[in-house]
Amino acid sequence: MTITRLHTGVRSSKIVKHAGVVYLTGQVADGDTVEEQTTKCLANVDALLAEAGSSNKDMLQVTIWLADMADFDGLNSVWNAWVPEGHAPARACGEAKLARPELKVEFIVTAAYDAG
Repeated sequence: MTITRLHTGVRSSKIVKHAGVVYLTGQVADGDTVEEQTTKCLANVDALLAEAGSSNKDMLQVTIWLADMADFDGLNSVWNAWVPEGHAPARACGEAKLARPELKVEFIVTAAYDAG
């Protein structure tokens, strides 16, 4: 069994790959609005998925945490433009207290990759 961990720190790895599935650590970003944070988070997701040999077309499941469900429409305005048509993953979205008070959104992504 091969498990590949990339950008491993004390608490987590940014990318973990195993058996054709890539797991990304939770993505958060700075910004004044949920739209700004979402845009930056999804850019981070794009970069990490590319590094793992995957893309947003290969997402299997995404869990999204919002600090305030009142930001749901703002989140979706960015999300809907980013997800390729016909490639929407299974998705859950809920409200949670995030790690820092200025954070408005966090994304947890699982995607497929070609394990060769």
